[in-house]
Amino acid sequence: MEEWRELYARWFEFGAFTPLLRSHGEFPNREMWFFGGESDPSYQAQLKFDRLRYRLLPYVYSLAEEVTHGAGTMMRALVMDFPADRTAREVTDEYMFGPAFLVGPVSSYKARSRPVYLPSGVNWYDFWSGGWNSGGQTVDAPAPYDSMPLYIRAGSIVPLGPEIQYTTEKKSDPITLFIYLGSEGAFTLYEDDGLTTNYEKGMFARIPIHWDDAAKTLTIGKREGGFAGALSERTFNLVLVSKQKPVPFSFTPQPARTLHYRGERVVTKLD
Repeated sequence: MEEWRELYARWFEFGAFTPLLRSHGEFPNREMWFFGGESDPSYQAQLKFDRLRYRLLPYVYSLAEEVTHGAGTMMRALVMDFPADRTAREVTDEYMFGPAFLVGPVSSYKARSRPVYLPSGVNWYDFWSGGWNSGGQTVDAPAPYDSMPLYIRAGSIVPLGPEIQYTTEKKSDPITLFIYLGSEGAFTLYEDDGLTTNYEKGMFARIPIHWDDAAKTLTIGKREGGFAGALSERTFNLVLVSKQKPVPFSFTPQPARTLHYRGERVVTKLD
């Protein structure tokens, strides 16, 4: 029974980093509240990744738009992003989730670490600790009961929305941008009304975001497009993660700076 509970919690963690997350089947009961109550480690592990999944909706929704309009791919074998890395070509138990996340699922009972290969040509941050790692090596990645190995490519911009219980509970404001220093970076934040197919008629908006690593400058570009109900003003909280100043992931991070955005280009230098 305990083995099933832990492996299910691990499956739930993995599911949070796939395009779909569903509890298939009827028995045994799979809803979170059947896992020993709120104090149970399995319940808490699932709750943690449930919260993270909803906070990552601005990132995930933007990936979905890239699939729809740009023939993109959410889950990517390492060879798709690192074709020149011979070791990456052979890795079959890791994947990229969008441009930023490298995911190392855990499927072994009582495993508390696992080897994770970090492709060469870029550097990587441990998502949980903010620790810096050079690429082209295999690391012994921590995998505690309530977590799984996640690494972020240097240069990534990862947007997180507010705490929500369901997708349309509130507007995605403020947006917290986790910026992982060490390389040039860009991300396009996509939005539509979230309810209709009006995006097929061109009713959507994009906000281009660019990080200039050499100049330590963030540019949030002019909003492109629009739709009914779009926010005319919003807040961006900026969290900087660097080799010199690792920042562990937190649901309540302390921003280095806050920007008020009204749809026009904003440039800010960050030391």
